Amino acid sequence: MSIRATNQADVIPLRPLPAVAPTLPREPLWRDLVGEVLRRERQAQGRTLKDVAEAARISMPYLSEVERGLKEASSEVLAAAAQALGLNLADVLALAGERLVSVAAARSRTRSPGSSAAGGHRSVRSTGPAGSVGAMRPSGPMGGVLLAA
Repeated sequence: MSIRATNQADVIPLRPLPAVAPTLPREPLWRDLVGEVLRRERQAQGRTLKDVAEAARISMPYLSEVERGLKEASSEVLAAAAQALGLNLADVLALAGERLVSVAAARSRTRSPGSSAAGGHRSVRSTGPAGSVGAMRPSGPMGGVLLAA
């Protein structure tokens, strides 16, 4: 009998293994969305990473990390990269916001049937300074944030 055969033992679980619940796709990070927008626009223009980095006056490795969502770029760096691509910062943020909304909608569609009938969104009443009740506004995956360009 070999050593390998003597070291094997039968494992008897004490309780049944829990059923694996379907996992939702992870919510994207803002840096992933912004990087995706920058890369998609650069590639649509047929430009190289080096070309855009030089025009934006940022290092090529740093721009690459921003595009891949590995670095959280400052607003100055994002504005410079956007300008190098012929966009403004509002364009980049609006495109990233649109992507976030579409991903959030896809996440709410994949939720279990026990979630709210309104697709995971609910309304919240806002109150003014004197405690008066204002208009209804959405609150959901984006927390009532409106992104506009």
